Amino acid sequence: MTGNVVFLGFALAGAEGLSALASVVSLVAFLTGAPAGGRFGVRFAVHRGRLPASAMAAQAVLFAGALGTIVAGHDKVGAADPYTLIVLLGLAMGLRNAVARRLGVPDLTTTVLTLTLTGLAADSGPACGAAPRPGRRILPVLAMFLSALVGAVLLKIGLSLVLAVALALLTTGAAILWRLSVPGAGWAAAP
Repeated sequence: MTGNVVFLGFALAGAEGLSALASVVSLVAFLTGAPAGGRFGVRFAVHRGRLPASAMAAQAVLFAGALGTIVAGHDKVGAADPYTLIVLLGLAMGLRNAVARRLGVPDLTTTVLTLTLTGLAADSGPACGAAPRPGRRILPVLAMFLSALVGAVLLKIGLSLVLAVALALLTTGAAILWRLSVPGAGWAAAP
């Protein structure tokens, strides 16, 4: 959402090719999805496995709606209703971020990659730091890079393929997490 705040400022200043309305709609959708994620966090607080599984299932429903919208528009954003896409994906993003925040895994920031990179460098040996958990800090950077690379390659084929792959990953992840989070699973107990 940092980008949308910046794009909104640029659009209001008259920058070409940026839509103030699209940025506002995206921010509002995100800020609507985040409280839903907060409610998921309260409802499933006692079981850390059911929380991400349920959130991923809800995101899958939103992504399915986005995929249906883009398929109805013949795989062209201009032919589909872009605001429907913005709302559905903004809701999913807000939900995901609130759940990730609730899970609170140390050093695993989902949307502030700059902070992760700063911690990696500032706490490193050359900076006279102890370099705690470098793997946990490098992994999200690598995951974001690879996701962007694969997403860009798939986008050359079509937006519906990107959404279909994301939907498949969400559905598979939710099913696996739900299966692994049977009642009494020691790893899933609330801290």
